[in-house]
Order: sequence, then structure tokens, then C-alpha cells
Amino acid sequence: TGPCPSETSGTSSHFVMTDCPEESCWSAVMQQQDGESLSVSLCSPPNARVGRYSMTLEACTDYQGSSYQIGDFVLLFNPWHPEDTVFMRDENERREYVLSQHGLIYQGTCDYIFSIPWNFGQFEDDILAICLNMLDINPKHLRDQNRDCSRRNDPVYIGRVVSAMVNCNDEDRGVLFGRWDNHYEDGMSPMAWIGSVDILKRWKKFGCQPVKYGQCWVFAAVACTVMRCLGIPSRVVTNYNSAHDTNANLTIDRYINEKGEQERYSWDKIWNFHCWVESWMARPDLAAGYDGWQVLDPTPQEKSEGVYCCGPAPVKAIKEGDMLLKYDIPFIFAEVNADVVYWVVQGDGMQKQSIRSSDVGKYISTKSVGRDSREDITHNYKYPEGSEEERAVFEKAEHQKKSIGEEDEGLHLRIKVSEGANKGSDFDVFAVVNNNTDEERVCRVTLCARAASHNGTLGPQCGLTDPVDIDVEPRAEKRVPLRILYEEYRDKLTQDNLIKVVAVLNDHQTGDIIVAVRDIYVENPPIKIRILGEPMQNRKLVAEISLVNPLAVPLNGCVFVVEGTGLTEGQLVKELEEPLEPQAEAKFRMDLMPRLSGLQKLMVDFESDQLTGVKGYRNVIIAPQSM
Repeated sequence: TGPCPSETSGTSSHFVMTDCPEESCWSAVMQQQDGESLSVSLCSPPNARVGRYSMTLEACTDYQGSSYQIGDFVLLFNPWHPEDTVFMRDENERREYVLSQHGLIYQGTCDYIFSIPWNFGQFEDDILAICLNMLDINPKHLRDQNRDCSRRNDPVYIGRVVSAMVNCNDEDRGVLFGRWDNHYEDGMSPMAWIGSVDILKRWKKFGCQPVKYGQCWVFAAVACTVMRCLGIPSRVVTNYNSAHDTNANLTIDRYINEKGEQERYSWDKIWNFHCWVESWMARPDLAAGYDGWQVLDPTPQEKSEGVYCCGPAPVKAIKEGDMLLKYDIPFIFAEVNADVVYWVVQGDGMQKQSIRSSDVGKYISTKSVGRDSREDITHNYKYPEGSEEERAVFEKAEHQKKSIGEEDEGLHLRIKVSEGANKGSDFDVFAVVNNNTDEERVCRVTLCARAASHNGTLGPQCGLTDPVDIDVEPRAEKRVPLRILYEEYRDKLTQDNLIKVVAVLNDHQTGDIIVAVRDIYVENPPIKIRILGEPMQNRKLVAEISLVNPLAVPLNGCVFVVEGTGLTEGQLVKELEEPLEPQAEAKFRMDLMPRLSGLQKLMVDFESDQLTGVKGYRNVIIAPQSM
């Protein structure tokens, strides 16, 4: 295998036929001989390099020797084999993390978690060739082809290469161009993708030019497709309130004024969610105890050894605060553990630290094995808050945790949202003040709402209350409302559909300032999918797809994109000829020809000028073709 195969690099092997297979090295066993044809069974060693191999048969008679080029085959990692570095014991987990071609990715906010469907499609036509090509054009291969190919038996090495090649920030002909500024006109909005196959095929078609555009879940999903395709068990994981700590001090400082408006820009950010990949592998390069799930993050955030890649970092090492192990543990540790400190800059320029800090690293989520439900894996990343173990980990990581738990004493502030934060509607948010003391307290409360992006960048204001002084009786609760109007947020909302609400409370008695923050996801309308007829392999099936325009204005340029491995050949596109009027329903039927039996997912994305990234999916169980 590789351009310059050699026995010393492990990329070439020369072996004779034997009577029984040898598992520790390449071996060949004759199965049967029939006239002039031979049937031969090959056995590869568990440490063989993955990739495309060519095979030659040398045959000798008493008079002469002949050499026959037999052909090519591709060797992958083998999670079924106990000696392989990616061995996974549980068959249901192998089915989910290696064989399943569709899944769910969690998005939203920690107060409103939802999933979008994703078509990984790692066994679709051409995808394996594209993944192998990705390995062959990576800079490490171009620098030293022999060394690169000789290291392709190591999933740690492969994971690092894939993490770097899924983004293009090193000008390495990577797959995806990242963009977060809501200007996606010269490409595809990151919210519009519903699968990796389309992205990888575009990348190949345009000569390995980066595909526009990706954000964290797109980078993670494409990396997951590549890793599964190569035989490495992988899953997409979402971390809510994820810290991007650029100066590595484990503290995110936020500066706001007394109205709750941002006072100054900070490079440190809190993403309302951030996605990465976990891949399953042994870590023989580390001490015992770090095998299993490893974090790989292909979203370009910080450089690692001079390249935009991240990991593999053992999840166990993140939990234990083992900062010096390979790779990139301090950065990921901060993503799930940093403190957020709000500084309120007062009129006279004085800065006051809020005694409240929001929690980073919440509800770390992935799709459950064999079911469309959320599995919470936070406990894999951190010990319970306030536990002895947590304290010991922070001491090891040289971090003094600043955040304070729920206060029992004094005033307590939180933000509530009314039902129905739907796109096109007005809705209410409330600052809820609890007085946990035995005496009346007087305080001033302000609420401010701004459009936001999912990476923590703030946009224009779309709601503000005048400061209001309130008396709160002992052991009582008071609410201060803010109505958020559709006409205010309509043109300010980004495609992330997020509004960040900040409440600031001044306690007149103590002089303390308390800050509460909440990200509100403004919901898109649902896409309805009906399956008509009896789903059977290789027999026509009809899907009826519909959506109602919830806005007070017509939707122009309406496009539905339908995709599902085993159900569609690539993508099916339906463009509406007319604008979709307010409250009107778009409904159409589409013919499908299921190729695969079993559980499949039909996924739909809807795009228009005013509504973007609307997703829906339907599980379809396809009966096998009757013989």
C-alpha cells in the first residue's frame, strides 16, 4: 500500500501460502482449487495499515516463475476484532457508531434542547474513495509519504489528520470553510445542510476546494462520516454553554452596563452549544486507563502543534484534569469547566463583579444507541458539582472554581420565558426575583434582549425595559416582564434563531449586583412528513411533505431538499413556483425507491428568504423484498 511500499515501514508484505491462517502477520490459505482457478483466503494482522492495497501472486513451477497482478482491495480498521486498536465489544454500539448511516445532532440551548437529523452516508457510492483521497492529500503525506502511510495503522494519528483536514484554515485543501457572520450568499448556509454526502461529493467535484460554509455541527458530522467510513466507531457530541477560552485562564469575563448591554468586546466566548466528535480507540501511547472515547474537534478554534486540529483527547483525562496528556486537554477542559464572571460597569466607570456566574458544560448530549432519544453523557466529562472529586480535579488543574451554587440567602434572580417563542409571534420573558430573607427588600431590575449567534456573538437590541424599582416581600417572588415583539426581532434575528436576554438586579440594601442570562431559541414551524403505501425494498413509495408559513409576510424562493440513505438516490429538490402566502400551506408528493431494507430516515430541509434551516424527518421501516 502507498506510493513507496517497504517491508520496514509495514506497507509491503511478502508471504507464502500456508495451510492455516496466521493472525499476527499477513497470511494466505488456499480454500479450493478448481481446474485453472484458485480460491484463496487472506488474513491481515491487527496492526496492518489501512488504505488501498494492490496484490500480486507469484507462482513458480520447476521451469519458471510468473507474477500475476490480481487487483486492489481496501483495508479498514476492524472494530469487531479483539486485537484491533478500535475494538468495541458491544454489537449494538457497533451498529450505532460504525454501521448506522443516519443519526441526530443536538442543538438549541441548555433550556431548549432539540435535535436535527443528519445523513452520515459513510457507505454511499464514492465516499470511501473520497475519504482515502483526503488522507493522500493531507500535508503530512505530502511532506513524507512513506512515514505517513506507515502510521496509518494508528487511529490516534488518523484522527489528528481527519480533524485537521475537515477544516481548511491551514490552506491544506481541507473540506469545509467555516463562517459565523450570517453572510452565506456565495455558498450554502451552514443551517441548510442535512448530510455529509453532499458536502464530500462537492469537495471532490470541485478539485478539493473548500465547501462553503460550515459551523461546528457540520465540521463534526463530516468528521464522524470519515471516521466511521474508515472503521473507527464515532459519534457527534453536543456541549451546552461551551466556553472558548482564548487566554487559557479558565475564566470567561463578560462586561455589561447596568442596563445589561455589552460594554466591551471579548475574544473569550460562550457558545450556546458546541459540537465535536468522540471516536473509540485504544491509547497505547499513554499510560493505562485512557482507552475508550476520545474527543476530536475539527472546528477551527485554536492551533495544536501549529495546525488547526484538536485531539484526540481521552474523555477520561478531561474528567480527571490530566492537563499534560496528549492532545489538547486544557482547551477541552475549559470548554466544559470554565467560569463565567459578569462585570457590571457602572455609570461612574466603577466595575462590580456579579456574584452569579452561569454554568459552563451542561447537558453534554449524544444520540442514544438504537433509539431516537438523547443520552446525557455529562458524567463522563465531569464529577458532580461540589463533590470532593471535583475539588481534587480542579486542584490538579490549578483552577479555583469561582461559581457559586444556588444562593439560599438574599435575593435570587432568574429569567423565565412564556410558552410559544415561535417565529412570527410576540412572546414574553420575565425577570423573576425571589427574596429568600425575612425582611422586605427593595431593588432595581432591568431587562435587555439582543439577537445573538450560536458562537456567542451579539447582534442588535430587540427589547429593553426601563429600570424599575420593586419591593419584594419576605420569602416572596416578583416578576418584571419584557414583551419581545416580532416586528422588533424580525430583521435582527440571525439564521441561528437566538435571542440573548440579560437581567441585571441592583440590591439597594447591600449594593450587590446580580446578573441572570438566558438564551432563547425562536422556534421554526414543523415540517410534516406522511408515508403513503406499504414501504418495501425496490418498490415505489410516496412521501407527502408539508409546511405552513407562520409569518405575516409571504415566503419567496421556497425550496425543499429531501435526502435519506437507502431511500433516495442523492438529493431530491422541490422548488415552489409561487411565493408561499402568510398562513398558507405548501404540500407536495415525492416518489421514492427504497434500496435498503430495515430502519431508514427520510430527512427534509426547507429554505426561503425569511425562513431558513427548517428541518424535519420521518423514520421509515422498509420490509425486505419478498423472494
